[in-house]
Formats: sequence, C-alpha cells, structure tokens
Amino acid sequence: MRIPLTEYGVRELLLFGGCSVAGGVAAGALGWWFVTPVFLLALAFVLWFFRDPSRRIPDGAGLVVSPADGKVVEVSDVDEPRFLKTASHKIAIFMSPLNVHVNRAPCAGAVEAVEHRPGRFHNAENPAASCENECVAMLLDGGDGRTRVLVRQVAGVLARRIVCAAAAGERLERGQRFGMIKIGSRAEVYVPVEAGFEVQARLGQRVKAGETVLGRFL
Repeated sequence: MRIPLTEYGVRELLLFGGCSVAGGVAAGALGWWFVTPVFLLALAFVLWFFRDPSRRIPDGAGLVVSPADGKVVEVSDVDEPRFLKTASHKIAIFMSPLNVHVNRAPCAGAVEAVEHRPGRFHNAENPAASCENECVAMLLDGGDGRTRVLVRQVAGVLARRIVCAAAAGERLERGQRFGMIKIGSRAEVYVPVEAGFEVQARLGQRVKAGETVLGRFL
C-alpha cells in the first residue's frame, strides 16, 4: 500500500519530522508534558505539507489539467517570448501553504526543455511574481505539431526551493508527478492561442493538480 507522502520531501520529513518526534519524547521523559503538544503539532504540519494524495486523471483527447492545487488568480492572453514565442493563453494558480504542493504534468508529451531562472521572492499572489520571481520553466511537446504547453513553477515569499524532477528528453503522461514547490507558491500554464485551445478555467476557481480540467485543444 502506498504511503501518501511525496518523495520530493524525504529530506524535510526525516529532518523536521525526526526532530519533532525526538523533541516530544525528550519533553515527556523530562516531565515537560505541556511542551509535548507543540512537537506533535510541528510533526502534524510536516506530514500535512508533504502529503501526496492520489488523483483521478480525466480521460479525453486534448485535455489540459491543472499542474497544481490552489486558486486560479489569472486568466489572460499574453506574449510568451522565451519558449512558445507567440501570443498565449495564460492560467496562473496560487498555492497557499495549506494546499498540496506536488506538481503534475498538465498534458502528455515529451519534455522539450527545462530551465531555471533565479529571481526575487514576491508574494505569489502578486502579478509581479510571474516575471520577477525565481522559477523553473518546463516545455512539453505533444508531438502532434500543435500541442505545446509551457508550465512554470514560481517561488513565493516563503518558498525557497523548487523541485523539478523532469529532464529534457523524458516523456510525461497527463497527471504524472514531476516536482513540487516548497511552502506557498504559484504555478502557471501557457498554451499558444494559434493552437486552437479553449480555456475553461475561471478566475477564483479552486483546482486540483492532475484532476481539474483547465481547457482543451479543439
């Protein structure tokens, strides 16, 4: 049976989880029972933050699903000059510290490129975070000549570590885990307007990674 904790948080789970357990045991041994709940709460938070529940990946041709849990904070058309190099539909999702932070591929495709960009750490709800914050961009190519989707993992004011386990040349399936952003962040999806993509995401909508449909290629 699968333990619903992400492999991307093993180091933190061992370090902070182990310290919380050791602190609770030590407090109990010293008779400081009033301190024990603090360590238990710390352990509960670590386990909660690094949870990785299973998801029901929707079937259907041309679907693009959310790469992250959270709230849709932007639905717009922008110019994406770095990877897609064309006018693109942009869907941005804010991930609070209480959301699941494991990221999933929005569509099936070969990883064409992965690029890290250093930057600042604005609040991830701030529009400036999109262009100024540290991020990792991953470009997926569906291989049919038009299904090209860019995913950006954007750090937030608390996030200081972005994990992208995918590498150029690999193939990801829709809804497959590929990384996470640790503690409050932002995920963005870009799809070329010329590809004939119908955006279904709505501003303020709550979404789940790998499960909620953001739109479809027509």
